[in-house]
Amino acid sequence: MPLELSAFIEADLDAIAAFIAEDNPRRAVTFIRDIRTKFRAIQQGPLIYQLRTDIGEDARMATVGNYAILFHIAGSAVRIERVVYAGRDLPGVFDVSSEP
Repeated sequence: MPLELSAFIEADLDAIAAFIAEDNPRRAVTFIRDIRTKFRAIQQGPLIYQLRTDIGEDARMATVGNYAILFHIAGSAVRIERVVYAGRDLPGVFDVSSEP
């Protein structure tokens, strides 16, 4: 399946990297690499990840550390919508109509 990234993804990753880099710049680089590796794992088997209808009708979620990767299957592609802190209130974050 092709992988699509929403317009939010780069800003989400930049914010995560900046936050982690405050304490550990090297870990910021490796953590973003871990998230991008998880993107590829999601692409290879999106259906193994939990369906989260509380977040969005067809939303799925994967985690990397304390962060949630929110995605769905859009036609024949896997579309990653957001990467956010998993401890936040996730319903509403997956609103794909609020594309920047």
